[in-house]
Amino acid sequence: MRVDQWVPAYHRGDAIGDEAALLRDFFRADGFESEIYCLSRDRGLEGESRLFSEFPRPSAGDLTILHFALPSPLTRALRELPGKKGLIHHNVTPARFFAGHDPEIARIASLGRTELESLRDAVDLAWADSEFNRLELAEMGFRDPCVLPLFIDFAKYEKPHSRFAFDLFRDERINILFVGRVAPNKRIENLIKTTFYFKKFISPLVRLIVVGKTNTFPKYYQSCARQADDFHLRPDEALFLGHVPDAEMYALYRAADVFLSLSEHEGFCLPLIESMIFDLPVIALGATAVPFTLGGAGILMNRFRPDETAELAERVARQGELRRSLVESGRRELRAFKAFPRERFLLESVRGLG
Repeated sequence: MRVDQWVPAYHRGDAIGDEAALLRDFFRADGFESEIYCLSRDRGLEGESRLFSEFPRPSAGDLTILHFALPSPLTRALRELPGKKGLIHHNVTPARFFAGHDPEIARIASLGRTELESLRDAVDLAWADSEFNRLELAEMGFRDPCVLPLFIDFAKYEKPHSRFAFDLFRDERINILFVGRVAPNKRIENLIKTTFYFKKFISPLVRLIVVGKTNTFPKYYQSCARQADDFHLRPDEALFLGHVPDAEMYALYRAADVFLSLSEHEGFCLPLIESMIFDLPVIALGATAVPFTLGGAGILMNRFRPDETAELAERVARQGELRRSLVESGRRELRAFKAFPRERFLLESVRGLG
């Protein structure tokens, strides 16, 4: 029996790509033939994947799994494919977040929702990587959707961090960290407002560090950079670092005082889990998948106000007892996340297809 995976774009360091690689290795270890097929891929991943044009026609007992996060020709191909079919829903950000920034991305997002619904009666297995995503599938009418928590390679986080980067940011300033691409749904402008309030009314010794791609929505990124300048935040007080190597990323998690997410739409939000790994307290807006991923860890806010958010960040950074309790709650939640029997659940689902 073959268990193959389709991903529209196979990227190094991408949560979906990393999960696909872990799943492929898991299936192979359990005796299945398994490959990753993609429409495009990063240079250097040729040995880790095959192009979709090479995909062989499956037999009746084979299973093909589509990782869905954006529209692509793979959607129609899956609908028409013989054999058993599965879906892992990673979420599509609603078009309304992009309408005023990039009409083409808004159109693609809208199409993605339509394509996802078109798979409702075509798949034998419907999985979601969060309870929020499972609820979306249920609302669309998918049969018996289940949560398959994201497969994560926890061993990679044990690798050494950059001592230079850690020392560079471990100074007298409070470091507020956010990890994620600079996109409208992430509400980077609210991170800037929070940092401005902190600097003006609490302490000038503050630094916002945003790690994530800045070229997906260049106009939005430029507007955020202008806003930081308008609020008189110097480049060393509001840093947009773009994508950084893992060793530097791990150093930033260690050097930060608080992870702050004011995102209004997340399908899972892996950086919340990463913050728990590095004992970094989390403050987050309780929107979409965030409460499900954060669980009993961190502090959830039901609204955004820059004054309340900045004052909360200051307390988390400076009050030792509060910080220790948040670190411990993160450790408990991480243990529970790791304890989910992903491998057994996945094998039972696959073998239950008959």
